[in-house]
Amino acid sequence: MALGDPVLYTVLKLDGDYAWLRRQDAPAAEPIMVAQALLPAEITEGCTVQKVFFDYSMA
Repeated sequence: MALGDPVLYTVLKLDGDYAWLRRQDAPAAEPIMVAQALLPAEITEGCTVQKVFFDYSMA
């Protein structure tokens, strides 16, 4: 996987100002916590977001 390749995440939980995300290609990996300010405003639990160069968008 190259640095600019998209990575897909599933939003597991919205927790205050943060969201817990799990990589879709590594379901056994620990979830990561990301500030909601970095994520699209329309995210909901269960949706998929894509990260490319630390830029998150809906997938």
